Amino acid sequence: MPKGYIMGHITVRDPEAYKEYVERDTPILLGHGGKFVIRGGRAQVMEGASHERQVVIEFPSFDAAMAAYNDPAYQEVAEIRRRNADSSIIVVEGAE
Repeated sequence: MPKGYIMGHITVRDPEAYKEYVERDTPILLGHGGKFVIRGGRAQVMEGASHERQVVIEFPSFDAAMAAYNDPAYQEVAEIRRRNADSSIIVVEGAE
């Protein structure tokens, strides 16, 4: 079964307020079997445009990734991100 991924492309507008999101989202996502594969770090846009920060979280399956994103506890915390950053969040199924 292919793994599932949540990919986030984020530009943080208020770094101090955003810290609360990172502290609170991590245990929720890990609790759904998530593993942070990419969380910030250096990136170089080679073509097109992107946000400043890239995040990839691996899950055991696409359904597990969807469950993590749709978890009411995560959605509550996601409001912190929405207030303090511009972002695109994508749930995707990996290759087998």
